[in-house]
Amino acid sequence: MRLLLVEDNDRLAHFLAKGLGMEGFAVDHVGLIEDAEAALATMRFDAILLDLGLPDGDGMDLLKRLRARNDTTPILVTTARGDLGDRLRGLDGGADDYLIKPFEIAELAARLRALMRRPGAVMSREIDLGNLRFDAESRTATVADRALTLGRRETDLLEALIRRSGRAISKAALENSIYGLAGEVEPNALEVLVSRLRRRLTEAGATAQIHTLRGIGYLMSDGTP
Repeated sequence: MRLLLVEDNDRLAHFLAKGLGMEGFAVDHVGLIEDAEAALATMRFDAILLDLGLPDGDGMDLLKRLRARNDTTPILVTTARGDLGDRLRGLDGGADDYLIKPFEIAELAARLRALMRRPGAVMSREIDLGNLRFDAESRTATVADRALTLGRRETDLLEALIRRSGRAISKAALENSIYGLAGEVEPNALEVLVSRLRRRLTEAGATAQIHTLRGIGYLMSDGTP
């Protein structure tokens, strides 16, 4: 799942991105409200981690603007403001959860997973497609109950495809989901990744198939007769 981390402390942001990466999340980091607005205008994120004390304003203002335009992206506020009044203002202002600094990465990751499992949210714990099963919490896949060995990028791609099985996903959307704001993506990087995942699924005997839709993108479906 792709997260937008809005945090002006670069050292803390690096620590959070590294720790959440080990928990299976892809993290894009910005340190200003202005940069957060720009990122949200160009990409879709599964959740936002929002600090409140930012150099160019109060994170609460960003939170209120997002909710005012009916943006329902789950938002977890991470801040040193621990007073009851601050917590109530954050939650009443539209935050889905509120975590006081300092905190453990394990708790942060667990809270994020809980947010994404809520009704209407993006994360179901287990997703089945034919004899392929993906466990979002452990980020593991099995084919007919046999473990499927995948690299991190292959796992990211599988998750993006299986969550939207039966629906076309554009190449740009997949690249954003997998590579995010990390920088320029090689022109054929996604095609190579799709080919590698296809091969692993075929070798494992998966009935799920990845279809290339020329000029559109990709679609995953169950090929069971």
